Amino acid sequence: MNVKIADIMAKRVITAARHYTVDQVRSMMERNRIGAIPVVDSDNIPLGIITSTDLSRPRLKDHTPISRIMSNEVKAIPAYNDVSAAARAMRRDKIHHLVVTHEKQVVGLISSYDLLKLVEGHRFTMKKAPAQKKKSKRARR
Repeated sequence: MNVKIADIMAKRVITAARHYTVDQVRSMMERNRIGAIPVVDSDNIPLGIITSTDLSRPRLKDHTPISRIMSNEVKAIPAYNDVSAAARAMRRDKIHHLVVTHEKQVVGLISSYDLLKLVEGHRFTMKKAPAQKKKSKRARR
């Protein structure tokens, strides 16, 4: 069974605009019990992402616009990809959230937590591990 990102992503995505303040976004995260919010333009195109880690910086003022602290490099992935592509991207880039897009617009968000739930529910197919090659006697010396 191939599980697609669209099957497990959060579909109800709360987004923010660049001018939102730290206090506004922090309240949105607390109220909705989420750890990341995509920052979008007026056409719902991702411009960045802000996470609870970004908001935990010391000496961060509540009235600071999130555009000053958000991650500008958006890691996005199409909704029709397999979840293995999301796992590879998160591991490669050492991140916990990916913005899910369709025709460049935000349609979801997938987190490492979503992938863990997938594993926990056994909704994936395990591939057979590659066989280990035996070393020749010369290589062992």
